[in-house]
Amino acid sequence: MDATQRRLSILMLPWLAHGHISPSLELSKKLTERSFHIYFCSTPINLDSIKPKLSEKYSHSIQLVELNLPSLPELPPQYHTTKGLPPHLNSTLKMAFDMASPSFSNMLKTLKPDLVIYDFLQPWAPSIAYTHNIPAVNFITTGAAATCFVLHAMKNPGEDFPFPELHLHKYMKGKYIDLLSSLIEKKVVPVGPLVEDPVCEDEKSKTIDWLDKKKGSSTVFVSFGSEYFLSKEEMEEIAHGLELSKVDFIWVVRFPVGEKIKLEEALPEGFLERVGERGIAVEDWAPQAKILRHSSIGGFVSHCGWSSVIESIKFGVPIIAIPMQLDQPLNARVVEEVGVGMEVKRDRDGKLERVEVATVIREVVMGNIGESIRRRAREMSDSLRKKGEEEIEVVVDELDQLCAARS
Repeated sequence: MDATQRRLSILMLPWLAHGHISPSLELSKKLTERSFHIYFCSTPINLDSIKPKLSEKYSHSIQLVELNLPSLPELPPQYHTTKGLPPHLNSTLKMAFDMASPSFSNMLKTLKPDLVIYDFLQPWAPSIAYTHNIPAVNFITTGAAATCFVLHAMKNPGEDFPFPELHLHKYMKGKYIDLLSSLIEKKVVPVGPLVEDPVCEDEKSKTIDWLDKKKGSSTVFVSFGSEYFLSKEEMEEIAHGLELSKVDFIWVVRFPVGEKIKLEEALPEGFLERVGERGIAVEDWAPQAKILRHSSIGGFVSHCGWSSVIESIKFGVPIIAIPMQLDQPLNARVVEEVGVGMEVKRDRDGKLERVEVATVIREVVMGNIGESIRRRAREMSDSLRKKGEEEIEVVVDELDQLCAARS
């Protein structure tokens, strides 16, 4: 369909986590650039964090729509997001989200979108959409390999995974797209890399000023996502590992909302004084995309959330993988098999060791083996950029066909 003839509307409903909201927002931007109108639905606290990321360019094509969760005593509005949510409240947040399904139905009745794009954590969304004669599409924000692994185990208990080496053809997906389509018995269409444009972030920050003074590819960026909080033992091993590595670093340290912990108290005693100008620790947030794009960054010490993996590869930054939970161990395996990073191995009890952390950081940033990893990361970056534009056009064609079939 010609872009000048199309002004179809889509209601986007991601789960309430940054790792789901961020790619959904970037997909929304790509679709609006191809003449779709987007209703982006989330809780008020999540929408407040989104507003600064929407430039004037998207002010008329992406409309933020509030989904108000029911009031629960243990879940005040500031907890209507997974960011900073105390872990024991995760199930309560999911329950409240499910309880908001009638509000979602009223929203569809009022807005009358042509299509709903929903997340896997709200299986009620397509059912409600169908009652309004609105087609629904599931947007899978996790990687194809990890998704296949989990679904295969659920549908074929006791059977070996068909690709035990988790090796990926082409640049990140290959045969897993076909397997995923077979497992869910639906057509699967890749959407390409969905990474926030660094220009949407603040023009300057102290971290960027600090990086400007560092040598090229000399520094690692350390972050474990917005929803995982390091234990005291993990914090100590990573801190000592950074110190032993002698590699410059920027470390983003996060704490659950409501926990009044001083950064200096959470880190090993004397750590910041010993590393001096070689490293900085930043509490809660740093402009991740701008940092990864910076010429001084030579590695990303990451938990391997899928969005972070894609972001790192887009900017050609090799990954020092320290997975923590959920799909992250599988993503770390993918990172190693594709050749864009190296995982920090744990001891027999699953604990991190500072010497191993230091060794892997040094190898990836300046070692001989690390040279091939750094080269592969640059190659994958080029491939990802080229393939992404082709894939989003296929997505647009598919969505056009769904909406046309409805009418």
